[in-house]
Amino acid sequence: MKRTNNSFLFIFLLSSYLNINAQTFDALIEEGEKYYYQFNNEKALEVFKKAEKIDVNNFEALWKLSRTYVDIADHMPTSTDEQENAQLATYQKALEYADQASKQKPDQAAGFLHRAIANGKIALFKGIFTVAGVVNSVRADVEKAIQLRNGGNFIQGVAHYVLGRTHAETSDKWKPARVILGLGWADNEIAISEYKKAIEIYPGYIMFYVDYANSLIREDDYKTAREMLNKALTCQYQHQDDEKRVTEAKKTLIDIKDE
Repeated sequence: MKRTNNSFLFIFLLSSYLNINAQTFDALIEEGEKYYYQFNNEKALEVFKKAEKIDVNNFEALWKLSRTYVDIADHMPTSTDEQENAQLATYQKALEYADQASKQKPDQAAGFLHRAIANGKIALFKGIFTVAGVVNSVRADVEKAIQLRNGGNFIQGVAHYVLGRTHAETSDKWKPARVILGLGWADNEIAISEYKKAIEIYPGYIMFYVDYANSLIREDDYKTAREMLNKALTCQYQHQDDEKRVTEAKKTLIDIKDE
């Protein structure tokens, strides 16, 4: 009887411990999200790292850490070689977390999406022509995220946006060189289609409209581009770079006003 009671006590204590940890983890994730939407990346990172200590392999913590490292890297100074190296290292940290997330839950879009985002940042940092394999990995990951069709409208909207941006950024390079490197698939018209899908799935996100407009301008569709840029000016800020994108939209509207 005593042994049975001890076993029951152990199970009770373990259950209580796990329940408390789960509650603490959920609270930390919620707190981290609060800081994320306040654009306080350093504080969000601090809180998500605390959540990671409770559950080191938790999918949600992993992809949100990847997202946070990307946002931090985007705003790091790059005036010196040392600063550039630090920025690249931070993007690579984001890649490591996204890679872990995609392996923890290969049936979930968020891990693949954020691995594509981190790799995309690395490709832009190093130069698309120097890392063609990375660019192809970005495309494969984001197409996988779209194929999985989960994560909610925001994740799916961003996935279509990232695919559009990948086509836009890559197709802007000299095509003969792209073909040799295995990047001949990039097409600005596909970029336009993907941006449009992103907006249909998750309307109101400023960067969707601005980049959509930029691709439309490349096709001389100034009328629709102006509509998208004006739409961007009416959206609420949801991302740390939205103020910069609004400034870009205003400047572009001036540049194409007579087109």
